[in-house]
Amino acid sequence: MSDNKDRFLSILRTNVQRDGLEELIKWLESTDFFTAPASTKFHSAYKEGLLVHSLNVYDILKARNDRDGNIESGESVALVALLHDVCKAGFYKESTRNVKNEQTGQWEKVPYYQVEDRFPYGHGEKSVYLIERFLRLKPAEAIAIRWHMGSFDDAVRAGGYTLSHAFEKYPLAVKLHLADLEATYLLENDS
Repeated sequence: MSDNKDRFLSILRTNVQRDGLEELIKWLESTDFFTAPASTKFHSAYKEGLLVHSLNVYDILKARNDRDGNIESGESVALVALLHDVCKAGFYKESTRNVKNEQTGQWEKVPYYQVEDRFPYGHGEKSVYLIERFLRLKPAEAIAIRWHMGSFDDAVRAGGYTLSHAFEKYPLAVKLHLADLEATYLLENDS
């Protein structure tokens, strides 16, 4: 087991005291969650990238919560930060593509990840659905995970005010979104 996986599981088991946690962990272990990339090319597009991203989001969200006087419970922080992207389990497929080597002028096969979404149910809502097969989320946790993509979510681009209402009513949703942005664009930006 990798150090990152050990840390992930330790944080979950230390902070989360809900029925169904061990079943959720068993399910995660039956998927590629702990070895999958976080994206195909934008951030943490490497083996275990999703795990690293989840831990980065946790560290950022926990630090913000600590600074704010622990407004959110440690359980909520751990759940939303570590599990916000469980929708990416079984989402990527390893493949190869041809890339021209600029030095030799020769074409070479290089590995890369491509999307193979076997359960097209959205992003945040898919994570909520998958988690709740095993344990119940509080409304603030479900809303935070559902809207962690903020205005990058397809439903927001299609119009409507649901995101702004979610952010107004549930500060945890805003905090998770900001932690996800910081991890993605400041810590993990591979470009």
